[in-house]
Amino acid sequence: MSYVDEIYERVVRENRGEVEFHQAVKEVLESLRLVIESKEDEYRKIALLERLTEPERIISFRVPWIDDNGQVQINKGYRVQFNSAIGPYKGGLRFHPSVNESILKFLGFEQIFKNSLTGHPIGGGKGGSNFDPKCKSDREIMAFCQSFMTELYKYTGAAQDVPAGDIGVGAREIGFLFGQYKRLTSQYEGMITGKGLKFGGSLVRTESTGYGVVYILEEMLKKNGKELVGKKVVISGSGNVAIYATEKAQQLGAKVIALSDSQGYIYDQNGINLEIVKQIKEVRRGTIEEYIEAVPSAKYTAGKGIWSIPCHIALPCATQNELDLEDAKMLRGNGCIAVAEGANMPCTMKATNYFQESDVLFMPGKAANAGGVATSALEMSQNSMHLYWTFAEVEEKLRRIMVNIFAKAEDAAKRYGVPGNYVVGANIAGFEKVVDAMIAQGIV
Repeated sequence: MSYVDEIYERVVRENRGEVEFHQAVKEVLESLRLVIESKEDEYRKIALLERLTEPERIISFRVPWIDDNGQVQINKGYRVQFNSAIGPYKGGLRFHPSVNESILKFLGFEQIFKNSLTGHPIGGGKGGSNFDPKCKSDREIMAFCQSFMTELYKYTGAAQDVPAGDIGVGAREIGFLFGQYKRLTSQYEGMITGKGLKFGGSLVRTESTGYGVVYILEEMLKKNGKELVGKKVVISGSGNVAIYATEKAQQLGAKVIALSDSQGYIYDQNGINLEIVKQIKEVRRGTIEEYIEAVPSAKYTAGKGIWSIPCHIALPCATQNELDLEDAKMLRGNGCIAVAEGANMPCTMKATNYFQESDVLFMPGKAANAGGVATSALEMSQNSMHLYWTFAEVEEKLRRIMVNIFAKAEDAAKRYGVPGNYVVGANIAGFEKVVDAMIAQGIV
């Protein structure tokens, strides 16, 4: 049995029921098979893949807090510190009822390679809780965040582990978490990113993931003799990533014609009016269906189906495994020429394989959605140097990082004889840097 197959079987056996983690490991190891088999004896001797697929540390804890009725509530809290070979652990905190160890391990594992690709010295980690911030008062959210950080702070710090926001963790939650850390440690340091601009945050952090997706998409199109200008784009989701991917795509001359949320999707053949979407989602926190009240010519459809809309480019920016094989076939059949993942693992493995085997350009999430963590690292740099860069300065640094990520993925794919396979290229480029660091540091 090959080393790749042996390790995948081990992961499944020792992490029973953790299907999201299994999927992430399988996809990464399959794409790395070429490079692993070329050095199989060396890697086996030092148990490289066993160490790579096993988190360095998992912290699990209870989070007690008191609701507005005086009732004590209990949630689960986690931090998966996956790999610190190239720097302190870095990855978001997710507050959502779906959070469990499997999802956080999948996200933390992906984060290792994504962070490596940015070129910044940051390792991979992820954390969160099954706490649901929806319909909670500000006082309840503050109480939860303070309790959560009262345990987590023991394992974080600017040179140890630097969390950030994710689903359910925005500026409000980051502020409460940072305030509690400061209270407990008496340290004012960049131990978390996504902070408010008045206390160490960075411009472009809100826009960064969405902007980054479009920057790497534009580079991929350009290198393959195509352009973004005039293309029709369908984007799933209507949260932070989707909104700012829409904004940058429109700025660069594309027409975004569809967005979605968990209830359904809108189609506007004249192009999405982003200011209306921002008002609905960022101000009123409403549903995407409200868009048709302001734009009666648009069409709303309940449920799934956004990938049935004919387009040139698809950007899945909602959640994992939202785009399956049938969706992939519909997209290609309707003229789609490129897909870039704005979310974490939004395409199933079968869909990913289909895109790679067809003539559809495909950029995986660990490369395409690295803009968020790249800008988080830029925030860390500003904090450590006590500097504050302008919007234009940060955006230009972000653009260059995304262009460089594409170049790394393209180069690695060519070196291993699979030109144009950016899944393999991105994984190999991220893997090589981490592995070199792991080998140099000995058996740790």
